[in-house]
Amino acid sequence: MRNPQLNANGELSHLLSIEGLPREVIIHILDTASSFLKVSTRDVKKVPLLRGKSVFNIFFENSTRTRTTFEIAAKRLSADVINLDVTRSSTAKGETLLDTVDNLVAMHADMFVVRHAASGAPHLIADHLQRIGRNDVHVVNAGDGRHSHPTQGLLDMYTIRHYKKSFGELTVAIVGDILHSRVARSDINALTILGAAEVRAIAPETLLPTEIRKLGVRVFHDMAAGLRDCDVVIMLRLQNERMNGALLPSAREYFRCYGLTPEKLALAKPDAIVMHPGPMNRGVEIHTEVADGPQAVILPQVTFGIAVRMAVMGILAGN
Repeated sequence: MRNPQLNANGELSHLLSIEGLPREVIIHILDTASSFLKVSTRDVKKVPLLRGKSVFNIFFENSTRTRTTFEIAAKRLSADVINLDVTRSSTAKGETLLDTVDNLVAMHADMFVVRHAASGAPHLIADHLQRIGRNDVHVVNAGDGRHSHPTQGLLDMYTIRHYKKSFGELTVAIVGDILHSRVARSDINALTILGAAEVRAIAPETLLPTEIRKLGVRVFHDMAAGLRDCDVVIMLRLQNERMNGALLPSAREYFRCYGLTPEKLALAKPDAIVMHPGPMNRGVEIHTEVADGPQAVILPQVTFGIAVRMAVMGILAGN
């Protein structure tokens, strides 16, 4: 079956998920991001690649970091950016998602950047565009439910490659609320495609998907054992807004068992890097000394995120 993210020539048409992407496509995005990273260091931080194109940010969930970096990325590509205020849009008055899309297509939209609480919403939009014959309009998934957050996964891979150069000998630990994390799924898929030596999932049983082992990861419930000799540590935020019921005894107990402290980080390799998709909860999943320490690359992740999102939009709409 044809990958809905690729056109008939095997080129990227939408970015809906890391899963199913060919390795060469991921490498192409990372390489393109490297060239765009230099744009951010110029006095004039713009290139004309998407001049005259209209990018609509449609965020049905709150997000400061992701929406802002997408907006910056699109403007640096010289696109016209429209941020749809969903709380005041027609969808809040009963209009369906696809009716909203049809109206925006009629306004000559070239790209939709979509964040939605329902898993599969960006796929639904992409399928609809194909049905109405608008293959010239592209969709970027900025996070859907618990399913996927592909640009976060790509910027995480860019960060890892920047500091570690290659993936073949790396042991990567993903720690925390994996059950509710679309970032974790995207990272696991990307690391597997790029050939990481070992991917570890460190979490209490209540915060792990039931079929996590089928993704090819090694599961640890003890953080000390899981962190030992790791090259990369990716911490995840506790997503209390997505939890149903009491999955944890308390934030204090969680930090004691699964919070990243300097003592626990010392079990990883001396040159291990620490990552976090943000926003961080200091004292819950990460100690301030670690978050602000020399091994943390959390702020560079944000910088790389702009370049990666420029690369994705440039490849989709600018060819």
